[in-house]
Amino acid sequence: MALLPPSTNARYRGAPWAASLLTVVAILTVVPGAIHTFLPDGGAGVIAGIDLGPCGPVIIALFAWAGATQIALGLAMLAVSLRYRDLVPLFLALVLLERTLHALDGWWLKGSASGHHPPEHFAVLVAVPLLAVALRAALRGAGDPYPELRA
Repeated sequence: MALLPPSTNARYRGAPWAASLLTVVAILTVVPGAIHTFLPDGGAGVIAGIDLGPCGPVIIALFAWAGATQIALGLAMLAVSLRYRDLVPLFLALVLLERTLHALDGWWLKGSASGHHPPEHFAVLVAVPLLAVALRAALRGAGDPYPELRA
């Protein structure tokens, strides 16, 4: 058995651009994940502008942990967008949920006491509506993905 099963792209009936957007989102997930995992401060200080202070090692460790999950999720999104497109709607829904929670936490529920927002907080404000539109486009014409099983 191979690591990756055969492609399912032929069954995908949604908008092709929605799958392409998932490819872009995958890359924009892996790259920050690599930064969080491999940059000495995980990007917390040099990119996000967080004052590391005495809790610096904990913050850096949390950034590395988040980066590891970003890399794994990004690679899964890349596999789906390029090879298993019948799963594009599911992955767009999952990413939409994740980015919506990021926006809620970053801006309203657990925002910075100082009012400082890292770049990701602004990115999610653009990403959430775009992902919602892409999810709708990916579901358009989805119908029954396995009509051969119903015959």
